[in-house]
Amino acid sequence: MKPWVLGLTGGIGSGKSAAAKCFVELGVPLVDADEAARWVVEPGRPALAQIVAHFGTDIVLPSGELNRAALRERVFQHAEEREWLERLLHPLIREEIDRYLACAQFPYAILVSPLLIESGQFRRVDRVLVVDAPEDTQIRRTLLRDRVSEEQVRSILKRQVGREERLRYADDVLVNDRDIAWLRSEVERLHAFYLKLRGGRE
Repeated sequence: MKPWVLGLTGGIGSGKSAAAKCFVELGVPLVDADEAARWVVEPGRPALAQIVAHFGTDIVLPSGELNRAALRERVFQHAEEREWLERLLHPLIREEIDRYLACAQFPYAILVSPLLIESGQFRRVDRVLVVDAPEDTQIRRTLLRDRVSEEQVRSILKRQVGREERLRYADDVLVNDRDIAWLRSEVERLHAFYLKLRGGRE
């Protein structure tokens, strides 16, 4: 039987990756939208050849891999270039995710996506779990993890959909404002509940 799909999301520094890891430890199949986006542009994949044909060879590193920093700079400066890239990549990323989820042998599978709401991916899942944390906690965690300035973190937070908006889409909310042991126990509780659901619904 095909598994139902849980969309897992949360703002920067909310701890969605830590929550995802706890689900994986419980044996739940999981695909990360960011990783799928990396897979589709690996050397030898058709998308990389199309990107090089469009943007030129300076978009490739000597190793043959995509120069993400150079590409990011190009598409941030030109909206039409960003749209071209999205038109190319989004269907390929979708196919990659679908292929992975279709093979999952488990009652449910997880799609982790930081932009689940913004990208419209929430429409393709059966249930949405939002990992939430107070904004000051998000900022503190991101500063520790990424060694970036507070200004950069605040600017990322502004670009992401607001907490209230994200929570409106949630079927379940995991408030991640304590330690890892608390997070693990919350994931175990949700996991036991999810195993009883059919098609992601009660």
